[in-house]
Amino acid sequence: MVTGSLLGLTDGNGVLEVTHAFPFPDNKHHKSGSDEAEDAAGLEGHEFQLEMMRMLREVNVDNNCVGWYQSMYLGIYSTSNLLENQLSYQTDLSPNAVVILYDPMQTTNGTMVLKCYRLSDECVALKERESNAFIDPKNIFEEIPVTLTNPGLVRALLTDISDGSTADSINGKNELYDMGTDTSFDRLDMSTNPYLEKHLEFLCGWVDELSSEQHKFQYYARQLSRGGDKGKNRRNKVDEAEAWASSEAPRRMESLLISNQIRTYADQMEKFSGNGLSKLYLLDGLHKNGAK
Repeated sequence: MVTGSLLGLTDGNGVLEVTHAFPFPDNKHHKSGSDEAEDAAGLEGHEFQLEMMRMLREVNVDNNCVGWYQSMYLGIYSTSNLLENQLSYQTDLSPNAVVILYDPMQTTNGTMVLKCYRLSDECVALKERESNAFIDPKNIFEEIPVTLTNPGLVRALLTDISDGSTADSINGKNELYDMGTDTSFDRLDMSTNPYLEKHLEFLCGWVDELSSEQHKFQYYARQLSRGGDKGKNRRNKVDEAEAWASSEAPRRMESLLISNQIRTYADQMEKFSGNGLSKLYLLDGLHKNGAK
């Protein structure tokens, strides 16, 4: 898992522009025993971030923190840790702070996955009140559209690479030579079983966790009903709203996050299945044309 800080600025049109990023230190990689490694290990969390921003300001790089980023594995993001981290950014830093999630596993296999989220106003208000009320799982996170822009030199290089040739100056003469670009045919691979099997495996695990959370709610509800049946006077009965708001009641947010993650897996499986069917139709058309 890789995490880091996002630097940039916000323009007047409500667009958040990310211009720079740097990773947070990993303590696992600071065991060499050298002085530099010990100094890097000593600067953790907030101190490391402030030190990096100070050094970037000295070289005229945007040092305004606008959020953070994190890598994910096959779309796993709806967790309590991510929610608490994002909540601290939106309450302590700025309400417009975002988190960018990158999935290297799906990206290397032809599907660019770069998501940007922030907590909805309803979720932030719910957490600030420390309420145990219900919220629609799909309204916990708010997805922000992402637009990737490259400098002119990078676009020119990509254009040359896409043509399979580039210009080089040899003895004052511009000559074109073949880049030998290796074309990848992974996107035409008909096998989607590994992805579907892994998604089904994770989906079954999340469903089991949701089932265990539901058992907690059922057990607490039975305890409330038993306490209410024992009291003959209505004044002795426990008020349902107050009972669920107490600290002894199980937290709803954990089960809501699990439900949101299950919905994400279902959407991804639908996408993989749709791409697989499109490849089958394409292959069927090629076979028919070849038979003619």
